[in-house]
Amino acid sequence: MTTSPLAAVTDEQVINPETTMDAVTLRVGDLERMSGYYSGALAMEPLEERSRGREVHRVLGRGTTPMLRLVHTPDLPPVDPRQSGLFHTAFLFDDRSSLAATVYRAAQDPLSRFVGSSDHSVSEAFYFTDPEGNGIELYTDRDRDLWLHQRGQIMMTTEFLDPNAFLREHLTQEAVDAGPRLAGRVGHVHLQVGDIARADDFYVRTLGFEATMREYPGALFASAGGYHHHIAMNVWNSQGAGPRASTLGLGDVAVTVPTRGDLDALAARLRAQGVAFADDGRAITTRDPWDTQVTVSLPGSSTEDVLAR
Repeated sequence: MTTSPLAAVTDEQVINPETTMDAVTLRVGDLERMSGYYSGALAMEPLEERSRGREVHRVLGRGTTPMLRLVHTPDLPPVDPRQSGLFHTAFLFDDRSSLAATVYRAAQDPLSRFVGSSDHSVSEAFYFTDPEGNGIELYTDRDRDLWLHQRGQIMMTTEFLDPNAFLREHLTQEAVDAGPRLAGRVGHVHLQVGDIARADDFYVRTLGFEATMREYPGALFASAGGYHHHIAMNVWNSQGAGPRASTLGLGDVAVTVPTRGDLDALAARLRAQGVAFADDGRAITTRDPWDTQVTVSLPGSSTEDVLAR
């Protein structure tokens, strides 16, 4: 067996290779409309709800897997597409049939806006925008044995993927009818930032993700354990943006690490870089240079844990 040149090294400067992403938090202006959209278009079911003061927090997902937390904050202004924050939340599906069924649902929903589809070599992806302007990627991975490595990077391309041909080949009524019984999860989160070098300092050198692609114009991709990317950052719409205003949209980026030792190592890196954080024993919460909240927590994340953020 050959070893990927991006295989993670277990040390205190690199995030654990078993790190994964967890449910993304969105602040929304119309909770019922947004919850109905994600239920109908993406076949997510409401899993749990809690009121916190004037805010209502609702977790949605598939099976017992939380994929999204919606926080009702109707007094905030709408998403500004030029500010730092969310580019898209990428929901990962196990196979092409599951992906095709979700793409079909999303495309049929009158509240969806389809914005394109791409073959990225490592994955096949379809892009939508939700009713409040938050980006969505629906994707499935190709087998890792098919990923191309060059110059110590994972080569990701953007080639046209015919959505109609994909659906004709992979869509089945059985998968459509299965709906939320088919597995799904957050595969990666793609962010808008003001500066790639500063994003590199925070997400790679401080949080400990490993850069997987630095050559894509205006973007940086990073991951744990040799994945193509768990986190991505770009300046395509947000070059020079400063800290985020308080708006609807992204509320929290959630990362899960296996052990308390991983949190201790993260805390040491944050202290060394002078980055403020809070540690409640099970999770560390901090903010990136654009005031986007990032929560790194221990596994076993239930809807209760998601609601507690």
